[in-house]
Amino acid sequence: MASLGGLMRKKASVRRGVTEEYLLSKESPITPEEVLSLAKPTTQFMCKTTANTFGIEFTAFKLRDLDHGITLFETAQPADMPYVPPSEDDDDSGRFVRYDFTPQFFELDTIGATVTFRVGSKPVKNFRMIERHYFRNKLLKSFDFEFGFCIPDSTNTCEHIYQFPKLSRADVQEMVDHPYETKSDSFYFVDNELVMHHKAEYAYHAGQSA
Repeated sequence: MASLGGLMRKKASVRRGVTEEYLLSKESPITPEEVLSLAKPTTQFMCKTTANTFGIEFTAFKLRDLDHGITLFETAQPADMPYVPPSEDDDDSGRFVRYDFTPQFFELDTIGATVTFRVGSKPVKNFRMIERHYFRNKLLKSFDFEFGFCIPDSTNTCEHIYQFPKLSRADVQEMVDHPYETKSDSFYFVDNELVMHHKAEYAYHAGQSA
């Protein structure tokens, strides 16, 4: 029987060694602990769209500056749009987005992200999102939000609060000068199993002359 110390060392070793290639090769579900160990943004999606067997669909999203009460970005699909279950033929356009902000975005301290989503006929237990932001291969900040339990056939709205990391002027200028090299991975879990993965890229040169 393995000693407790040996098991702890093995666990720590696996945690430090988690790579995108390892996660893609796994036969068992990807866990929160594993994505928290990724050292850089992913280049591929870590699960198929069909992993979402709970009918989870995000229908509205609003980003606002909490300090000044200004809406920065808002989108919503028509209320009567029917839900289309994921299939093996899905492309990835629905889970990748690019955002274009001005350099003044870096002056913000606190952002509120309000999401509205609906779920299907199955209860959704321990719904959780881990969102990791990178510039190039450097982790800027990792956010971890709990949606909790969602009852079947429900529509839910919640707001997550983002406190941005403090960046040096040199880092900010690098991010402005290199659009879409700032990236994020958003991993969604139900009962500690990955069911959705969304990716985003960010530019901060909007409004600047060429």
